[in-house]
This record gives sequence, C-alpha cells and structure tokens, in this order.
Amino acid sequence: MCTGESCAAGDTTGERQWQTLESADRTRRHTRYESDTPVTETRFSTHAELFDLTGKRALVTGGTRGIGLMMARGLLQAGARVVISSRKADACEQAQAHLSEFGDVHAIPADLSRHDECLRLAERVAADGDGLAILVNNAGANWGEPIESFPDSAWDKVLDLNVKSPFWMVQALLPALREAGTADDPARIINVGSIDGIRVSSLPTYSYASSKAALHQLTRVLARELGPQHITVNAVAPGPFQSKMMAATLSEFGDAIAASSPLRRIGRDDDMAGIAVFLASRAGSYLTGAVIPVDGGIATTAG
Repeated sequence: MCTGESCAAGDTTGERQWQTLESADRTRRHTRYESDTPVTETRFSTHAELFDLTGKRALVTGGTRGIGLMMARGLLQAGARVVISSRKADACEQAQAHLSEFGDVHAIPADLSRHDECLRLAERVAADGDGLAILVNNAGANWGEPIESFPDSAWDKVLDLNVKSPFWMVQALLPALREAGTADDPARIINVGSIDGIRVSSLPTYSYASSKAALHQLTRVLARELGPQHITVNAVAPGPFQSKMMAATLSEFGDAIAASSPLRRIGRDDDMAGIAVFLASRAGSYLTGAVIPVDGGIATTAG
C-alpha cells in the first residue's frame, strides 16, 4: 500500500509486497488442510443419500421459535442430532418437547449477546465429542423506533447479537467444525441474514438492516477463509415468515406483503426446513459464500 510521494509517483512496490505476504500467509495456514483428506472417486448418490443427515450433529441458535425452529425441525427430520439454544430456559424446554417427536434434540439456554455465554454454549456442545457438522447462526434481534429517538443501545443490542455473536460462535466452535469436516463432506455453517440486508425495506430498520448486510459480508469472508479447512459458509436471507419478530407486521400488512411477492404468499415452515437440509446435506456440499434469498422473489425482483 503506497502513501505520500510514492503514491503520487505511482509506486506500487509496497502494494505488491503486501499482496505477496498475504498470499504466502494464507498458503501457510491452509496447506495442511488441502491434502489431508483425499477426494474420493465421483459416484452418483441416491435421492435419499443426497439429503440424509443421519449421524450428524447440529447446533441451531435461536432454535426455539420462528425461523430457527423451522430449520431445527428440518434437520431433525433428515436424521441429524440437534442442539437448540435460546435465552429463556422455559422456551428451551417447550421447544425441546415440541421437536422431540422429530428426532434427537437437546436444548441449552444461553444469552448469545454476551461473549462469555457464547463460549459457555460452545464448550457444552464441544464437550459431547464427535465434532460439530452443522452450525446454524440464527439468534437475532430487531429494534424499531423513529430516527429522531433511535438510541445507541439499539445499535449495541442488535449488532452484538446479529453480527458479533455469529462470529464468536464460529470462532469458539472451529475445532469441532474442523473435526467433523472432510474434503468430500465439509462441515457447514449457515448464517441467517435477511432480505433487509439486500434491499431497502419500506419500514426503516436502521440497526437491523445494517447488521444483516454485515452478516452477509461476514459470510463471504468466512467462506474464503474456511473453505480450505473443509468448512462451507453460506447465508439464507429470509423474507416474510410467520414468527414473533414478524407477527405485528404481518398482522397489519400481511395481505399486502403476500400480494407484493411474485409467488403471492408468505413463507411456510417447509420453505426454511428445506433450505436448511439442502445446505447441510451432500446436495449442498459444493456451495459456499452464497447468500440465498428465501423470500418468494421479493428481493430479487424488486424494481
């Protein structure tokens, strides 16, 4: 990177040196992952094998309601053993009871807006052994208030939970994810963003929209960094779904929102369950760094 007179003279030596050092450092850090698990010969999987998650361990944060509950149910039905987490212990108990009919599920209460709580949850999950094949970072928060009175605390709360927490969880669970991932079957990280991070909503959500756009970019950065370590990183960007966060909006504007979608409806539980299973299964093993709108076409067809 050039500064001062060297920039004016067009000297790019420093920039070239920086790029060379960055490339060498990346090679050094990732070389041991590139050949430690050989790629097996290509074969055709059966339909069942493409989406089978039997024996895989998954963690879904914010998994007691809404989007997280939908995704947890899908993973369970595909055969995964799932840990869900939420801030409230009673919500964890209720969700565990509800999901238990679909498979092996365990709930751990944790306030993931706090770094120490992220570490505690990660330690609990890692202590069970066998690595972690699937991490779904879904816990999130919103804050609606007019711009004139929008407080600093709204930024702190939303950014801590929507951006910092997913990074903290990835950071703490990297050893478990590395243990589970192979070249043919990488470990999976699925971040839950929002179409508000893709397009500008008619209802201003200052910290929420900003946080989701940041999470989408964090997804891309992590995908590049962790791909050589046999870990894929993707994000889903949900549109309108029935959830506590969307309840008031859908109650007042649900019909209009559905009418604005090319598919003329809001999201259903199976829509989120399906994308979770796809990204976590063999079917999605060659996809990384993607931000997938699950919104009936609202964001991608917006004028």
